[in-house]
Amino acid sequence: MKVSAAVIGLGVGEQHARAVAAHPRARLAAVHDLDPERSARLVAAIGGKVAPSYDAILADEGIDAVVLATYDDQHAAQVLAAFSAGKHVFCEKPLCRTTAELRAIALARRDRHLACNLILRAAPLYRWLRDAIRAGELGEIYAIDGDYLYGRLEKITLGWRGDVDDYSVFQGGGVHLVDLMMWLLGERPARVSAVGNRIVTRDTAFRYPDFVAATYELPSGIVGRITANFGCVHKHQHVLRVFGTKATFIHDDAGARVHVLRDPGGPPRRLDHAPVAANKGDLVPGFVDAILDRVDPAPTARHEFDVITACMAADRALAAHEPIAIEYP
Repeated sequence: MKVSAAVIGLGVGEQHARAVAAHPRARLAAVHDLDPERSARLVAAIGGKVAPSYDAILADEGIDAVVLATYDDQHAAQVLAAFSAGKHVFCEKPLCRTTAELRAIALARRDRHLACNLILRAAPLYRWLRDAIRAGELGEIYAIDGDYLYGRLEKITLGWRGDVDDYSVFQGGGVHLVDLMMWLLGERPARVSAVGNRIVTRDTAFRYPDFVAATYELPSGIVGRITANFGCVHKHQHVLRVFGTKATFIHDDAGARVHVLRDPGGPPRRLDHAPVAANKGDLVPGFVDAILDRVDPAPTARHEFDVITACMAADRALAAHEPIAIEYP
């Protein structure tokens, strides 16, 4: 058996479509994009058909799953429509943007599979780090810092993101580091405070904070500090620091390394694992396999719900100018 999947949105979605087409347990049934010529070119290269609309995809009973790579503010309605049509859903981040949307999605999911493309989970470096943390190699973790350095200012000042009402750099970018924090630690934060500004984009048409810093308090006592820095003069990069009682993990411009000596002159152990996934569609095969192998979809959906809840809570704390308790649905 194969999962028959359709891909909607062919920006980053082209990589998802290629992942579906290449997976031996999947079939690329259809693609749809606002640019019909882009759809036609991709179908000519990898197969499938061009669907005239998203509604046509949902009406096709031969399609088991949809892969959504559309604009952030379209995700919730499209996920709900897919669940109503009986489809499984693989969605680009963020899954949704409000607690009301999240509650509706949680109610509509039923027994369908739901996954988000939080692609840092597929990076060999962070898979190694997760195993190292679980094995106790860093000792007891007490702090984690993550910086989402976007380095692509024009995408919020000139691209579609600037046209989206209430666009959130934290939900649109910081979510990757929030997910990484929760995925690595196996724990969800209980409280969050946040600050931000719009200094970099104040003379542009972009209307919302382009820099947000959130501090999370976890039940174990771990402190997580996550920033979404869209206006930085820097290459696109995810910086991560994990502090334990035995060792410190750092990945930044100087590469990935583990410090195990408290002596300032002690050299760190260098790591050569890749800090990014080989392809932005690398999580798609696991989504397909979970459907065919009848893996319980609830734990994955629960994690996706928890991650976006933690991000939305940071935005609420930013607006309230005070720490808030995080209430999970």
